[in-house]
Amino acid sequence: MGIYVEARIRGPLDTVWERTQDPGRHQRWDLRFTEITPLPHAPGAPRHFRYATRVLPLLTVSGTGVSAGERERPDGTRTSALRFASPHPLSPLAEGSGYWRYVPDGDGVRFLTGYDYRPRWGRPGALADRLLFRPLMGWATAWSFDRLRLWVERGITPERARRNWAAELLARALLATAGCAGLGLAPRTGPFGPLSPAAAYLCPLLCLVAVALALLAAPLPGTPAARRCLRTPPARTRAPRLLATLEQPS
Repeated sequence: MGIYVEARIRGPLDTVWERTQDPGRHQRWDLRFTEITPLPHAPGAPRHFRYATRVLPLLTVSGTGVSAGERERPDGTRTSALRFASPHPLSPLAEGSGYWRYVPDGDGVRFLTGYDYRPRWGRPGALADRLLFRPLMGWATAWSFDRLRLWVERGITPERARRNWAAELLARALLATAGCAGLGLAPRTGPFGPLSPAAAYLCPLLCLVAVALALLAAPLPGTPAARRCLRTPPARTRAPRLLATLEQPS
């Protein structure tokens, strides 16, 4: 089962194209990559690059990829295709391929991706991929697409968007912790005098509301969120022909 993510970005098509095709800008908003380094290639030929992803504070996995783009298509859309591979023994992704589509839509762009990969480590790796890595990759892709959207639509840089997300995550964690702690300290008798019965009823209720807000409230407008992206592909979705022309990176 491949991964599909789609975001609608209200902004110029050229801006979305530049911030996704330029390696320096791409690595700023895409959570899946820590560093993208272009490699030498002939003019007009597919672009080769080296990428690195920090999966733990002291662990970075790397790989290589090749990509090509179609900036001018008869229907007004644009397409980019990619193949990648990682020889790193600790990388859960051995090799894969995917594409980006840029579809003009009124005052914005439908920016979408579809990709798949082969997991490493045989059957244990396939199980870990199905239960952990693939859902995590889907979430990271959607979260990154929304971070790109905030950059194009609202001028919120990827670095600031990450800080907003971390601050909101911390606030939600503190609110949930306070709510759970309040449930254990809900008043029953004594300190509230004649209001004890009412307080004993209202305090747990307010604590439950706090926990629910922390877990279920919509993210703030300036915070990237994977839930804003479409994760189910349309019935008729296929990879572009451009993908078939790319060689597998070594």
